[in-house]
Amino acid sequence: MRVTETRSQPAVYDAAVVGAGPAGLAAAVTAAESGLTVVLVDAGAQPGGQFWRHPDESRPLPDEGRGQHLWGRFTDLRDRLRRLVARGTVVPVYSRQVWFLEMPDGAGTAFTLYLTAVVGAAADGPRAVRSRTLILCPGGYDRQLPVPGWDLPGAMAAGGVQALLKAHRSVAGRRAVVAGTGPFLLPVAAGLARAGAQVVAVCEAAAFVRGWSRHPLDAASVPTKAFEGVEYAYHLARHRIPYRTRTVVAEVLGDDRVSGVRTGRLGSDGRLLPGTGERIDADLVAFGWGFTPSLELVTATGAQTRVDVDGSLVAVVDGGQRTTVPRVYVAGEATGVGGAALALAEGELAGLTVADDRRAQPLEPRRLRRLTGAIARGRRFARAMHLAHPVPEHWRDWLRPDTTVCRCEETSYGDLTAARDDLGADDARLAKLVARPGMGWCQGRVCGFATASLTSPCARPTTADLAPVAKRTLAAPITLGELADDYDRIEATGDAAEEGVR
Repeated sequence: MRVTETRSQPAVYDAAVVGAGPAGLAAAVTAAESGLTVVLVDAGAQPGGQFWRHPDESRPLPDEGRGQHLWGRFTDLRDRLRRLVARGTVVPVYSRQVWFLEMPDGAGTAFTLYLTAVVGAAADGPRAVRSRTLILCPGGYDRQLPVPGWDLPGAMAAGGVQALLKAHRSVAGRRAVVAGTGPFLLPVAAGLARAGAQVVAVCEAAAFVRGWSRHPLDAASVPTKAFEGVEYAYHLARHRIPYRTRTVVAEVLGDDRVSGVRTGRLGSDGRLLPGTGERIDADLVAFGWGFTPSLELVTATGAQTRVDVDGSLVAVVDGGQRTTVPRVYVAGEATGVGGAALALAEGELAGLTVADDRRAQPLEPRRLRRLTGAIARGRRFARAMHLAHPVPEHWRDWLRPDTTVCRCEETSYGDLTAARDDLGADDARLAKLVARPGMGWCQGRVCGFATASLTSPCARPTTADLAPVAKRTLAAPITLGELADDYDRIEATGDAAEEGVR
């Protein structure tokens, strides 16, 4: 049947899927093909998420999927989604963000997702959707570590550089340095080179070969990853891009914009080796230190979280992608960063589990074994990847007192250490109140991990350190006018929402 909704009284769907990346697309299509009515909410104007970001489909290019891995999986899911939308079993809601999640007040009642248009999108879409179950596939974003000068124009997150390449065929600079740690540096460097930029160095903080050799069986659990690595190695060799291991960008140079970087070599103890600094001229620096899962909606449900092997806060799920909260499921990067293939398997399993739990379609044992096997292999590979590419233990040593940690509020490293040492702000929550990191537009998405690490009394941030950074009363920016319009519907939690706006 066709599902319809009005602004005053949204329909109640069987499942609401948040996120239209690999996990969300797989979950939405699987759940709908299993007989459920599904609403698919995404901030993008079209499906694909960050991984399959591509030019506007209304003006397709002949090389739409250029350089995209698993593109065939995407086009298959997209075609199936379009057929389901035509039948009315999936209702897509694009260019909308969930700004508030209202939990059900009883076992038989629905979740309510309050929506706001993304910047630049038309404001005439649905204001809210209601659903009996939630499948949260929010993905993640670049984890960033501050270095002196990283707030200069021309210093960008690696994911932002790649987004410009994928969606707009736009190159953010002509002479680039790609720095940080992890396999994601390779597609960013290759993409820049293919687009005509000169990539003068890839600075990888880890000892690449030694890191991967420590867990050879786990590293080999997903053989296709090795072929991807060979492909990227070919592109680096073809474009003569230097790949420097145990090397970091310790400082970004420039006055009013990036003019270069100063690199440094890391010793076996993870500290910068004196006298190894080298200046490299560049007008673009792409930083990537792995990814941080987006957990605003997960924490809003009260679901249990934990710290993963890479130091990220992630959702706790069971073998069917169920969280510790009834009728809430999570798939993809929010359960642990592991790549698109793993996210696809988790999303499909979440869709099947919801259909089974709703008694729409029982789980087929053979399909279940295939998915759980793929997820287990993907998790083993992800663990090997994170252990091979850890965040350098002594990255704080690169900072100076005037190094900006929070760009929005211009909070410096000196401000944070003073708040910690002089005012007792020894966790991220207190530091936020005293020195204001995370109080700006991004609400700690950029500086949250760094703030938690710099204020934690532990060597690595714990769940207690990271949970306050991930939890936000309002999950997305919203105008006071929109908040006032919806106030009567969230009166029970209105005081908390007002506090979040202030």
